[in-house]
Amino acid sequence: MEHVVQAVDPFVFRLSIFVLAVFVGYFVVWSVTPALHTPLMSVTNAISSVIVVGALLAVGVGMITEGSGWARAFGFVALVFACVNIFGGFLVTQRMLAMYKKKQK
Repeated sequence: MEHVVQAVDPFVFRLSIFVLAVFVGYFVVWSVTPALHTPLMSVTNAISSVIVVGALLAVGVGMITEGSGWARAFGFVALVFACVNIFGGFLVTQRMLAMYKKKQK
């Protein structure tokens, strides 16, 4: 008796994980109270810093081995987007923290 094992296409597997992550992220973010938005922004800044490290590795692939130009291009785009996200996140966090400060008379 033979067991037939059919593997799921890796693209379909990764796409399904991405779709599930989008739904979970949407419901998690919209159910957060306004008082927790500042700590949430700090966490997203930390995640973006991890993306920056991965993007720097992708950009530097050509210097180590014979990497493809696509990896370097996508790494550079990811690096730019993550840096913009980090900078914007710090601005939003600073602005939200300023809302809780007492106003001077």
